[in-house]
Amino acid sequence: MIPLGSCTMKLNATSEMIPVTWEEFGKIHPFAPPSQTRGYQILFQQLEAWLAEITGFAGVSLQPNAGSQGEYAGLLVIRQYHESRGESHRNVCLIPTSAHGTNPASAVMCGMKVVAVACDTEGNIDIDDLKAKAEKHSHELAALMVTYPSTHGVFEEGIEEICAVVHSHGGQVYMDGANMNAQVGICRPGDIGADVCHLNLHKTFCIPHGGGGPGMGPIGVAAHLIPFLPGHPLIGSREWGVGSGEKKIPDSQHLGAVAAAPWGSASILVISWMYIAMMGAAGLTEATKVAILNANYIAKRLEAYYPVLYKGKNGLVAHECILDLRSLKKSANIEIDDVAKRLIDYGFHAPTVSWPVAGTIMVEPTESESKEELDRFCDALIAIRQEIAEIESGKADAEDNVLKNAPHTTESLITGEWTHPYSREQAAYPAPWTREHKFWPAVGRIDAAFGDRNFVCSCLPMDAYSA
Repeated sequence: MIPLGSCTMKLNATSEMIPVTWEEFGKIHPFAPPSQTRGYQILFQQLEAWLAEITGFAGVSLQPNAGSQGEYAGLLVIRQYHESRGESHRNVCLIPTSAHGTNPASAVMCGMKVVAVACDTEGNIDIDDLKAKAEKHSHELAALMVTYPSTHGVFEEGIEEICAVVHSHGGQVYMDGANMNAQVGICRPGDIGADVCHLNLHKTFCIPHGGGGPGMGPIGVAAHLIPFLPGHPLIGSREWGVGSGEKKIPDSQHLGAVAAAPWGSASILVISWMYIAMMGAAGLTEATKVAILNANYIAKRLEAYYPVLYKGKNGLVAHECILDLRSLKKSANIEIDDVAKRLIDYGFHAPTVSWPVAGTIMVEPTESESKEELDRFCDALIAIRQEIAEIESGKADAEDNVLKNAPHTTESLITGEWTHPYSREQAAYPAPWTREHKFWPAVGRIDAAFGDRNFVCSCLPMDAYSA
């Protein structure tokens, strides 16, 4: 289980991956003429149609090949839309303080001015502050970037009002689709009021990500934005939505290419096609429900040990939950990294740490994990909380303990004299399942902060080449 909150590390089934190995998909050059890729064209058209139906949008572009690039493309579409209306002065982008870090970065790259919108104590957008900022910048308002469900792991109950406020001041709503795993089959960004939304196919739609692998971040747009979707010299500008009674957009106002190839990392689109085709509408909806159920199961099991930072009015979370560990620093001098490293000894990848709130962990189980796996994960965190309790009571040494020294490698256990006040068994086999399926980390604890601040060049100095 890799419970990285806000990253949706779900199962990548073998049946979805196999077509990538087929020459008919994997060995086609990105610039092959469309006449030679007719099968690909069918796949693109079907995937675009499916994603449009899932999101409630009128058109989809598969070109952006990363979530961040999807953000960039979506904001460029909004900018082009305003320019086509003679409102190129609209350059203010409202972004909640809970947003992904890529949101303000994308806005700045598009030449927009970022204005932060506050969040309330429950993690939701402060609608009063939003109204005030929208009113203040009404003449220059270009867009709002909003994540739904929010980055705080709850459904924004005022999302429709939020969209309406922005629209009333002439702005467009960009919805960050990072948390689409909590929407598919249940609600649609287009119905909520969003004008643009990017989709992380490398998350919600099962393309593997991490380790430098390719991503896909296509965007869906409402009907009035279709003419501004990315074009490409190979295929020209797409004349979607330009039919009877609709104004033809001049070529100068079309958005150019945002990626090198017209359909991004096209060879991996077959993974999402396979996932949607095999799951079907009922299966996709069920997956969303199970993802939300799994997150709430973890939150309920752990709330007695680690406070859940944000919840909706009904006491539930969305598809992820934030566990608050900040009090442990005062009670036991335990940092967030200590818990994350100790989880490795239990055989688990750590959740997202210290984001979006410092001193917390964000857990997202997705629908891929069984109840047995969820229970093992919860049991591990509960056992770690008991280890922390031993530090708090003085039973365990405050500096030389299983958390401060985690993770424990095989070398640390068998080489030299064992000088720690706890046993090798407690270090390496803290839970029953670790005796059957033990993951051994390759390296022990490192000083990450020191490494971040003291760069070491790995290349040879220039004088080494003079000889």
